[in-house]
Amino acid sequence: MSDVNGSPAGAGSGGVRVRGAREHNLQSIDVDIPRNALVAFTGVSGSGKSSLAFGTVYAEAQRRFFESVAPYARRLIDQVGVPDVDSIDGLPPAVALSQRRSGGTARSTVGSATTVANVVRMLFSRVGTYPVGAPMLFAEDFSANTVQGACPACHGLGRIYDVPEELMVPDDSLSIRERALAAWPTAWHGKQLQDSLISLGYDVDVPWRDLPADQRTWALYTDESPQVPIFRDLSPSEVRKAVASGAEPSYMSTFLGVKRYVLDTFASSKSARMREKAAGFMVSVLCPTCGGKRLRPDALAVTFEGADITEISSMPLDEVARLMEGILLPDWGTTRQTSHRPPAEDLPPEKRLAAQRLATDLLQRLSPITDLGLGYLTLDRTTSTLSSGELQRMRLATQVLSRLFGVVFVLDEPSAGLHPADTEALLGILRSLRDSGNSVFYVEHSLGVIREADWIIDIGPGAGTAGGTVIYSGEIDGLRDVQESVTRRYLFTESEPAPEPKRRRRSGDARLALTGVARNNLSDVSVSFPLGAFTAITGVSGSGKSTLLNHGIPDLLRADLASATEEVEGEAEPTSEDPLVSGAPVTTSGRASGPADRVRRIVQVTQKPIGRTPRSNVATYTGVFDQIRSRFAATPEARRRHYGASRFSFNLPSGRCPVCKGEGMIEVELLFLPTVHAPCTACAGTRYNDETLEIRLDGMTVADVLAMSVSRAREFFEGDADVVAHLDALLDVGLGYISLGQSATELSGGEAQRVKLASELRRAQRGDTLYLLDEPTSGLHPADSDRLIGHLQRLVDGGNTVIIVEHDMRVVAEADWVIDLGPGAGDAGGHIVAEGTPEDVSENPASRTAPYLRAALTPSRAGVSAGA
Repeated sequence: MSDVNGSPAGAGSGGVRVRGAREHNLQSIDVDIPRNALVAFTGVSGSGKSSLAFGTVYAEAQRRFFESVAPYARRLIDQVGVPDVDSIDGLPPAVALSQRRSGGTARSTVGSATTVANVVRMLFSRVGTYPVGAPMLFAEDFSANTVQGACPACHGLGRIYDVPEELMVPDDSLSIRERALAAWPTAWHGKQLQDSLISLGYDVDVPWRDLPADQRTWALYTDESPQVPIFRDLSPSEVRKAVASGAEPSYMSTFLGVKRYVLDTFASSKSARMREKAAGFMVSVLCPTCGGKRLRPDALAVTFEGADITEISSMPLDEVARLMEGILLPDWGTTRQTSHRPPAEDLPPEKRLAAQRLATDLLQRLSPITDLGLGYLTLDRTTSTLSSGELQRMRLATQVLSRLFGVVFVLDEPSAGLHPADTEALLGILRSLRDSGNSVFYVEHSLGVIREADWIIDIGPGAGTAGGTVIYSGEIDGLRDVQESVTRRYLFTESEPAPEPKRRRRSGDARLALTGVARNNLSDVSVSFPLGAFTAITGVSGSGKSTLLNHGIPDLLRADLASATEEVEGEAEPTSEDPLVSGAPVTTSGRASGPADRVRRIVQVTQKPIGRTPRSNVATYTGVFDQIRSRFAATPEARRRHYGASRFSFNLPSGRCPVCKGEGMIEVELLFLPTVHAPCTACAGTRYNDETLEIRLDGMTVADVLAMSVSRAREFFEGDADVVAHLDALLDVGLGYISLGQSATELSGGEAQRVKLASELRRAQRGDTLYLLDEPTSGLHPADSDRLIGHLQRLVDGGNTVIIVEHDMRVVAEADWVIDLGPGAGDAGGHIVAEGTPEDVSENPASRTAPYLRAALTPSRAGVSAGA
């Protein structure tokens, strides 16, 4: 290990002294980290960077903070645990900005998460234009999340349930007796409601459509619930006579209209099956009271610059900023103003002053958000629809506004999902945090962002057990001479041998054409992709790349070319199934054309999680665990005991620990302290019972094998072709450091995507598959990216087609074809700016990607293709 002591220029005095860090794969490392500096943590994927930055430094800072928090309050806060470290000195308070999603509701928006919405509501409250005679409203009256502001009809959701007639009566040629009212219950309750209509004078034996219109409307939509006499065992004519004569009924029944029955059943039934059936007759529609705007009419009647608050909230943040800049002009609020709509008369000076102060505050809050390339977002955009990179940058912008001092900010790949054109703004934000007296520690793979660090800590040399040591700690130029460092070979290209010749660009054997594509910010886009080639879709963040890849291509191919879409997914992130929350479904329009037999199968590999519980892990998801369990079942001792492969599953009672039920951990409730999870004392965390662990394969138990990294397991199963095939696929996507038993819930989005990709790569290739990948190199060191892209190139060599969304220009330079979207983000994007070979696009003056791609194409190590 090469350790450079001291501090970088401008780093300030003192530092964070870490001694004996052993979290995860860290090898009891000692390292000094300067404060008041930009510190980059680098190394190959799985080397231990996050274990040091997040699992050790941030975890210890959080632990110390919670020491001062009341025990009752601690249990309400998600804690990261106590790090395995001997000591950490000189550690200030820390704030972590990771890419993992926290909890949150469907009502959480960009405006609420950044507090910008608070200022907008105050602006409408204090200086909005009110109808004549209307009282002034408070800021909370403009929030759909408060009782004061929410539309009373939809409770601030903007949508209500409706039960349309065509669902209640799917066949109007049927009579009521023949169950024309399909939404009504069957069996006894349905018969009771039907008998109620007979007592009310309905003819239940004529087609529904032949009944008088007023009768049909009342039976379907009445909110009344009258008590109706029921006469058992009488014909309709006899019932009518009995009603007319006032005869004593068999009993009295409460009548419910069809719509009322459906809504009441959905809201109140204790039977999940009944609620599900009722939901089948319901649709979600815009609230007729507020028109989907979610607010009370009196709040919607207040305007500012001619727009109500929902119209301001639906503007891109860039446009909101321009609106606020207009308010700061000298003539604003007077009849002389030239921007927007001048008022009928000059505003009072106090209102002008209030508006300009609020506009100044808004611009200050919007500035870091738009600087980070998020100006295309709207205030009403729900945070659940943001990518992990967008979420982290939004949180980073919010921290800038907090004006904290003396804090350590710990960031997880802040450049993730960011176009190179937006990276300089990111670096400006990081520098401003440092210059304000803070320390910024960031885990990063982007070479451009790493080069801007004051200090670099390179962890390695390899991944998993082959990593976990500090290869170098010091100013960046000192890494140049550290031969062990893999990162060095990419940061300093001049010392590397000349690159090998690039592969010849493929032109493809046919074209897939999309015309008139419209969805989100894509509007009437026409584009074609070469089949049998490797295509990269580029563009600034928010330009429409993911919409085209994840929706435009698969939706239109499925509709027009009847291609079979296969999402390589596990369990998706939990989403609300309530149509009021999810809103109206978004659809893709347009047409696809191309040779029908060229793309028979579409494989989408996303970054969604592959499991929701710790029982789902890498081995179970990829299927290699089936092979491993079979090997244990085939051992002589297992055969003697008649143990089958199922015996070695921790999900079945026969083999798992009876105490923890195969979880490996026991949950301990501590009342006013946070719930803790401790290894099961019966199985010591192995998940299995003693009898199962007595079976050994070459000296190893099944728990020992699950604890192995993929790389170690590859050595252990050398010579077993079936097992090795699974493990080699994981190695090919850079996951050699992950343990076979690692819980799926602990994988990052990029790791989850690569696990899915490994499962797909193991399959036999037919040459007629289209692979769609959204930023496949996310979270990968350049060395691991080279290996992954080389594997994708070999898929294309086999006749398949690969289309990726990518920001890493090193990767884009290796594509056969590039499609650049833009020119901007949001409404300023959604158009094809340039397309062609990487060389063609790099020379296009209209493309913001061009200069960065041109730099990647220059003869340097950065341009070497792993598959060349």
